[in-house]
Amino acid sequence: MAELLKDQVPGLSVEEAFDMFSAVAPKGWRVELIEGEIHVTPPANGEHEEIVSEVTDQVVQRRKEQRIRSYTGIGLFLPGASVSGKVEPDIVLAPKGSFDDQAEYHDPSAVLLVAEVTSRSTAGNDRVKKIRGYARAGIPVYLLIDRESEQAVVCTEPSGEDYGAKAAYKLGEVVPLPDPLGFDLDTGRF
Repeated sequence: MAELLKDQVPGLSVEEAFDMFSAVAPKGWRVELIEGEIHVTPPANGEHEEIVSEVTDQVVQRRKEQRIRSYTGIGLFLPGASVSGKVEPDIVLAPKGSFDDQAEYHDPSAVLLVAEVTSRSTAGNDRVKKIRGYARAGIPVYLLIDRESEQAVVCTEPSGEDYGAKAAYKLGEVVPLPDPLGFDLDTGRF
């Protein structure tokens, strides 16, 4: 996509093309820069949003630490993911006040967990490219709700380009989330 735009506008960098796509994207569309590639994603379907909403509700109800908040629509700047990685996870868990500035993309250092719910158009990024970016950024927990494989995968112990520990659960099972969350996520409610 960026290559097409670069051919039409000589000298346009990927970052400049990303900024252009972000500025003109229709409401609800997500524009991300992952490992140097621009990805434009249409609004999610209802099932996707039901899962995001259920995870958010369970976090609010079951969190041990009351300062933890569940955010949707938060952009994260992951420079380790590429020259200039800019992503918008489906869910970000972080202490209250972590994103109380005017920035569109935020430093991920306060993030405790990111969660992605796969869609047909984004599943490859969620399973491969984003896991590398989140691990490189040192995000402690990556929760992947993979609708196609009907699994919830909890990735912990970020190291280099991957997570050292991964535990997969069939959707419908109870999924233990590590501290500081320290509660069980009931995927049977999805």
